[in-house]
Amino acid sequence: MIGTFHPFQFLLVALTSWLSRHQQDVIGYLRTENRVLKTQLKGHRLQLTNHKCRCLAVRAKKLGRACLEEIVTLVTPDTLLRWHRTLIACKWTYPHKGPGRPPN
Repeated sequence: MIGTFHPFQFLLVALTSWLSRHQQDVIGYLRTENRVLKTQLKGHRLQLTNHKCRCLAVRAKKLGRACLEEIVTLVTPDTLLRWHRTLIACKWTYPHKGPGRPPN
């Protein structure tokens, strides 16, 4: 029984390999699309809103510096990680409440 391959196991292996290949194709397409869009900028500065910077920073932190350096990105990995540090610093900054009565 240990050396036999059940039909369910074969189906599971086939499905996971197909999903992996499909994900790699999607990632390859998105990398190519990013390169094309970056060439269209032609030295112009990219205008990002604060919300877009936050979204990129959260995704970048999950990937890590090593992965970001391999990927062709719109901004440098240092910038992405700086945005994340700023985001975390703003999250944990509380207003100072001194002792005594609040001002009117």
